[in-house]
Amino acid sequence: MPQQPQEKESQSVVSTPKGGKCEEKKSKTLLHIIPKLPSSDSLSNSPGPASPERQDCLLVDKSTENAVKLARKESYKVQRKHYRKEKKRMTNELLSSLKDTSVVVLADWLKIRGTLKSWTKLWCVLKPGLLLLYKTPKAKSNHWVGTILLNSCKVIERPSKKDGFCFKLYNPLDQNIWAPRGPENETIGAVVQPLPTSYSIFRASSQASGMCWLDALEISIRNDAALVRSANKASIGSTSHETQWSEADYEKHFVHDLDDVSQPDNGTHFCAADCEISDTDSDVSGKEEYIDDDPVETPYVPNVEEELGDAGAQVEELADEHKSLIWYLVKQVRPGMDLSKVVLPTFILEPRSFLDKLTDSYYHVDILSRAVLEDDAFTRMKTVVKWYLSGLYKKPKGLKKPYNPILGETFRCYWLHPNGSKTFYVAEQVSHHPPVSAFYVTNRMDGFSISASILAKSKFYGNSTSAILDGTAVLTLLPRGENYTLTVPYAHCKGILMGTLSMELGGKVNIECEKTGYQTEIEFKLKPFLGGTEHTNCITGRLRLGKETLATLEGFWDGVINIKDRRTGDTQIFWNPTSAIRKSRLLRHTVPVDQQGEFESERLWQHVSAAILRDDMNAATEEKTTLEEAQRASSKERKAKCEDWIPIHFQQDLKSGQWVYKHSDLRPWDPRNDLYQYEHDFLISTRTRHPTPMIRTSSLTSMQRQDAAMKNNKRSFDGDGHDTGTESEEYHSDSTQSVKINKTTSNNTILTAISELQNNLQEHSNRIQKLQESLTRHLELEKNRTNYLLAIIILFGILQAMVFYYYS
Repeated sequence: MPQQPQEKESQSVVSTPKGGKCEEKKSKTLLHIIPKLPSSDSLSNSPGPASPERQDCLLVDKSTENAVKLARKESYKVQRKHYRKEKKRMTNELLSSLKDTSVVVLADWLKIRGTLKSWTKLWCVLKPGLLLLYKTPKAKSNHWVGTILLNSCKVIERPSKKDGFCFKLYNPLDQNIWAPRGPENETIGAVVQPLPTSYSIFRASSQASGMCWLDALEISIRNDAALVRSANKASIGSTSHETQWSEADYEKHFVHDLDDVSQPDNGTHFCAADCEISDTDSDVSGKEEYIDDDPVETPYVPNVEEELGDAGAQVEELADEHKSLIWYLVKQVRPGMDLSKVVLPTFILEPRSFLDKLTDSYYHVDILSRAVLEDDAFTRMKTVVKWYLSGLYKKPKGLKKPYNPILGETFRCYWLHPNGSKTFYVAEQVSHHPPVSAFYVTNRMDGFSISASILAKSKFYGNSTSAILDGTAVLTLLPRGENYTLTVPYAHCKGILMGTLSMELGGKVNIECEKTGYQTEIEFKLKPFLGGTEHTNCITGRLRLGKETLATLEGFWDGVINIKDRRTGDTQIFWNPTSAIRKSRLLRHTVPVDQQGEFESERLWQHVSAAILRDDMNAATEEKTTLEEAQRASSKERKAKCEDWIPIHFQQDLKSGQWVYKHSDLRPWDPRNDLYQYEHDFLISTRTRHPTPMIRTSSLTSMQRQDAAMKNNKRSFDGDGHDTGTESEEYHSDSTQSVKINKTTSNNTILTAISELQNNLQEHSNRIQKLQESLTRHLELEKNRTNYLLAIIILFGILQAMVFYYYS
């Protein structure tokens, strides 16, 4: 009975009208299908008992199925764990590059157009794969405006009728380009005008700034993953010499990832970018490691002769005819007068320019090379102070003053280090009234650079005069990312009218590093009136961390200086210019006079110096007068044409007011790509194995377009692979246009000051009105009191009259 349906089913299968072959095929098909069923539920529905072999087969299938399910479950768990781990790693990588303030590709002011077609000026910070917008450069959480995700964007130059350079960031699919949250998990940005969701239009201040932004955005968009990896690699560090420095070593210079053509993810994009920007077909291949063509360098010759002077007081006895000239000069001046416009006699002149005089501080500049390698911040500060003091003991014999540089005068030289590196020095007189000298010192291989602009002033006090060098030099330790600000003492000359003519240094100087918090104060003490030789050229100083004094200095700036540790009380010699130290001075190299330009110092003053050296003061005065008259004539000609003098090699920073070298390169040295530094036509460049893009991280607002550079749209390297440190044919800074920009940028400040003044006037008027009201009330009270007293007096008089009348 339970077998009848089964017999009928088998009969129906067998008794097909097609014959034997068809029945065999169907039975084989059924046998093939049944074992592949996912479960045995359908087979277990058969009412008949299964055979023992069939039961074993079903048990094997169930165990295999359970094993597969278990393996699949474990694999799913591993995959989910790996997924969570990878997601967390990528999130941490992105957050580390986002929150790390040192990982910045480019940062500057840009104008962005809103949906109402009005422009808003915002501070834009370009990071790997992200563009953050802030209202101020402080980049605080409450100043955050928005974040653009660059991985979904394209960048293109946008034509515009207005000044500057316009470009557009957009999503090709018209999707949202803004991140939902900020770098500090902000959900609501600062209040600005409404901005478009699928695109953003930016405007840079100049063509040069815009091209730099365009290049940086293209590299950031195409290589965002490589940039994040390179930023993380910089924080890991290594034990090798070139990577053992701090986190500021290589985060700004991600060239290693971009130049590695073996990486498949970014090598092709970088080659494509180079092909797009290059204006000519270059023969340089990305696979070549070395370039055979040597760059053109300026020829230099060593300077062997050097006058150091002796330790002690710096005095000079004047001849009788020279004293009469001094009295003649004294009649022209008055106490407190500035002597910058007074023409000095040639007998007190040192036969070299003031731009040459500034190089006296760099004959022991190899001390700074040791400071870069120091891991302890306090030791670095002491080493910097030691270098600062090493440039003071050189002084001319007698009392001499260098030439006042002529406007546009330049000077260049370099010092050769024992390790083969070179420290280059470039200086230019950027202003004559007031006299401002700017100079730049660099040695990227050893890891330091110095930039400064100095205003020379002098004051006359009757029997003495002071030469004041007003300005601040900035020493940068490139691998450390540390800036040391330094000031200089003033030179005090006394005995002009009576006594011995002598000169000494005076005043207080500060050496401070904001990043580490260490600072040094040094006081140069003038010789007292009743003091002896033991009080000549004395200095005292102290090295501090915050308000705590760690060490003190005491000694003579042209002799032995001792340092005392406040913690241990130990005293040791800090600096002593012995004969061995003097012999270890670096050898300076200068350009031969016949190879110099028309306005270079040695060539410009060569006839004056030759006359002074042969003691022909009349000829020296004539030659000096010729140069001064030529300078006055050129100044009158510029005034007649309404033209301003434009410095050639330096430009003024509108924020700080300091003059900076146009081609300054503050990148740490890359031993895998950089070969050596060289100079040609006052352009200090770096010879590299591979062409490297120059990504700026400083302000570009003071840079102006130069016609030749913008016509060719050249990169920061030429066709021979020589990295110039900036765009070729760098942008000149027009002082006239700088003044215009300065005026426009100060409009907001002026308006704010006017509004504050109006508010103050309103407050004062309110106070005056209140005072008037109180005075009116007081006068009314006084008037009432007077009337009351007058009434009493009248009444008393009437009573007195009545009494007198009654008794009379």
